[in-house]
Amino acid sequence: QGHLVESGGGLVQPGDSLRLSCEASGRTSSAYAMAWFRQAPGKERDIVAMITQKGLNTFYADSVKGRFTISRDSAKSAVYLQMTSLNPDDTAVYYCAAAAFPGYQTAMAAYKFWGQGTQVTVSS
Repeated sequence: QGHLVESGGGLVQPGDSLRLSCEASGRTSSAYAMAWFRQAPGKERDIVAMITQKGLNTFYADSVKGRFTISRDSAKSAVYLQMTSLNPDDTAVYYCAAAAFPGYQTAMAAYKFWGQGTQVTVSS
């Protein structure tokens, strides 16, 4: 059984920064790739960023490149998403996910374990 718990969401103004955290336990603590997805109202859930098991490779959606940074701390079984220069288009529920397969995984189908989500709202 795996368990992921996100934290760090909230209401911020455009241009602000926010750091999301995800703590893993159980089978997810030694997961392969881990990723952050987001889902805005009325839209599909999309990948935002991904980091491979040892942190050697990362992926970012075009919309967040240069603004968001994903990192992981294997000792703490945690993954983080540092978000800067936030804008209203970043408003969404952000989900942490752990892959069930090794390697560089960006497809949602590769992710077996999911957190409950944390709301990020960017508004003036």
